[in-house]
Amino acid sequence: MAKNYRAEITGVFGDPVDGNPTGVMEEAAYEACGLNYRYLTLKVTREDFDDAMKSIRALHMKGMNLTMPHKINVLPYLDELSQAAEIIGAVNTIVVRDGKLFGENTDGKGFVQALKNKNISLPGKKIVILGAGGAAKAIAVECALAGASFVTIINRTAKRAEELALVLKRNTKADSTAMTWEPKQKIPAGTDILINATSIGLMPDADAKPDIDYDTISDHMTVCDVVFNPAETLFLKEAANRHARTVNGLGMLACQGALNFTLWTGVEAPLELMEETLRKEFEE
Repeated sequence: MAKNYRAEITGVFGDPVDGNPTGVMEEAAYEACGLNYRYLTLKVTREDFDDAMKSIRALHMKGMNLTMPHKINVLPYLDELSQAAEIIGAVNTIVVRDGKLFGENTDGKGFVQALKNKNISLPGKKIVILGAGGAAKAIAVECALAGASFVTIINRTAKRAEELALVLKRNTKADSTAMTWEPKQKIPAGTDILINATSIGLMPDADAKPDIDYDTISDHMTVCDVVFNPAETLFLKEAANRHARTVNGLGMLACQGALNFTLWTGVEAPLELMEETLRKEFEE
């Protein structure tokens, strides 16, 4: 059999993108599975996005990730969307299938998978999400599609919280409400899962934490953070001090990467290796 010197190409389009760690775990996974794949971290401006999208087919890429500012701009270029991506109105992953571009959003799916890996179920649960940005929307939609019964969106800008709550009511079976984020915000009684979907606490601001009344966190809650660096944020430490179960953002990020890996390669992802690779990267 003739040798194949051509690598299959995946990667990410974004601006800024220099600090995106996804390629580290994807490349480690490709190597571990013996796959001749590469992951390219590519700076693509708004002005050059059209040319970049043409390159996916021209270079016979397997797929791409999308980060700021392209998750919404990409929609007109795609041939098909997943149910979640259509509801969210944003795509972070492109998969090339028979020359067609399929759009998926693995942000929320990675979060849901991270919960499943911890044996935390969503059906019938009451969810509270801090924030109403892209990560919050993806997580809210996926939690609702996975069976959450009620989703509360708490955000400083009331309009954005209300818009997201309406999206959930119109497109899922979950009920939803919006709250304006007040100083020392109290977490509603009966909350099963509390999620920080903001960037508060992300390096280099690791000494920051969401402005909530931490004494309204109870020991029956699961408390989650999308922040992955540091993995154990002050938010999660405060929750653990009140005997809540905690789930960090590192697992979510690794699960998201694993989903992308499998969508592109058709191979089961080495999740533990991917998570450990990220952990070591952030410890350096």
